[in-house]
Amino acid sequence: MAAPSSASLLTTFHCSVPSCGTNRAAPTTVCLAKLSFSPKSNASDVNLRGGNQRLEKWRASVSFFPSFLQKKGKDKDALKNDLFEAIAPLDRGAEATEDDKQRVDEIARELESVNTVKEPLKSDLLNGKWELLYTTSRSILATQRPKFLRPNGKIYQAINADTLRAQNMETWPYFNQVTANLVPINSKRVAVRFDTFKILGVISIKAPGRGRGELEITYLDEDLRISRGDKGNLFVLKMVDPSYRVPL
Repeated sequence: MAAPSSASLLTTFHCSVPSCGTNRAAPTTVCLAKLSFSPKSNASDVNLRGGNQRLEKWRASVSFFPSFLQKKGKDKDALKNDLFEAIAPLDRGAEATEDDKQRVDEIARELESVNTVKEPLKSDLLNGKWELLYTTSRSILATQRPKFLRPNGKIYQAINADTLRAQNMETWPYFNQVTANLVPINSKRVAVRFDTFKILGVISIKAPGRGRGELEITYLDEDLRISRGDKGNLFVLKMVDPSYRVPL
């Protein structure tokens, strides 16, 4: 009688995994494996069939618990440090790559998820002058211009929730400013209505009717504010002067 084209046998092997939270191995588990081979095969052709499937299922069930126990979100302060470190080399966003933007946005969203100030327009923490640390707004960064023609000094935004006024201020070299009225849409989102531009800090021009937008404050504490505009732009600011008042 001719030999069958393939043969099989059952065998066992032992496998273990470090137990959760210790250096000791978990109790050895015996896995049943079915080995199949053909008369023409050599040792390297032997395939683990049922054993592989059982082992993968066993690994999946065991690995769930360590990953579940280890997955613990960072606290607010750790996330803020991550954000500051991520944006520090990006020149307010002018030097940010797409990967940089994605990384900053991810950290910002994590912070937004732990925001405790649910109604920022009613919070005194909002009032004062904020320095812009990072934005994705090309119009603010003026990335279409040569670098020496961009705003090179600090950029500020001031908000006073009680008077519903806002002000954007560039410093060196242009010292441009714009003031605006804020119209609340809800407790954290406002419509922005620009009223006066000040060129070079001295020449006042009435803002055109199209000078408007929306702004949502998505994170707020005593020294950090994250906002998102209606065009999808992200803004990260730090408090520099809580006593500053926007001109009426």
